[in-house]
Amino acid sequence: MRVVMFGYQTWGHRTLQALLDSEHEVAMVVTHPRSDHAYEQMWDDSVADLARAHNVPVLLRQRPDDELADQVKQVDADIMVATNWRTWLPPSIFNLPRHGTLNVHDSLLPKYAGFSPLIWALINGEPEVGVTAHLMDDKLDGGDIVLQRAVPVGPTDTTADLFHRTLALFGPITLDGLALIESGQTEWTKQDASKGSFFHKRSIQDSLIDWTWPAEELERLVRALADPYPNAFTYHRGERVRITEAAVSRGYYGGTPGRIFIREDDGIVIVAGAEARHGRSHGLLVKRVRTDDGTEYPATEYFHTMGGYLTGQP
Repeated sequence: MRVVMFGYQTWGHRTLQALLDSEHEVAMVVTHPRSDHAYEQMWDDSVADLARAHNVPVLLRQRPDDELADQVKQVDADIMVATNWRTWLPPSIFNLPRHGTLNVHDSLLPKYAGFSPLIWALINGEPEVGVTAHLMDDKLDGGDIVLQRAVPVGPTDTTADLFHRTLALFGPITLDGLALIESGQTEWTKQDASKGSFFHKRSIQDSLIDWTWPAEELERLVRALADPYPNAFTYHRGERVRITEAAVSRGYYGGTPGRIFIREDDGIVIVAGAEARHGRSHGLLVKRVRTDDGTEYPATEYFHTMGGYLTGQP
């Protein structure tokens, strides 16, 4: 089929490579300009560079406009493929190809529509994550599901682990989805909105530790924001401290959330959980921290004395 590709970053790069290696014809590629947003500087293989290396016309757009709609119309594509396109596409564009638009999203829709689904899924303790290929409609990450594939989440996985695991699915699910559409199949799975969830773009505020969260959730937050993501952080004596490795304490500790309490094994226990005052909550066992100058310390070396609090502001 004749394809127009809308894609960005490594997700788009991997999908475009699969299309270029297939029997389909990539007639045009649309991608975003590079961004200085922290989450868009990771996994930033250039879709534009790959397209140009294969002599595919490239358009750079932050958002769609009437001129872009005219250019897509002129291509006369059979289908459009969208991967990690960061802004809403109107029906005047996604309905232009004969078969519409196949969007590929890194969650098991209808759960975790929107942004940073792997991070949120890991924070929330989901047992699996995955990739969905669906037909685009006027709701972001909505539309009927063509294909869906899942991978398990392990007890020590970071978001980077899940990124690589799901990234490997992007090319195959795109090509398999196109094959189903090209075969004439039209019966797809409708998304159940009552089971869905939609997440906003992440910002620095979303990495700030709330010590009233249970230790089990805080441990997952630390893993979800392990390098290369902006790490989970807190404030100690007015200075920002990133927590790069942590676990759930063996013991139960009582008191006020955020209290620097006691050494346990190879870490320092921080009291955690909204119910910590009852003394039946685990603490977060902090093992490694990183200061703003980039220096990393074992927690047992950074916290010289017990007492005091980790806080949500300087």
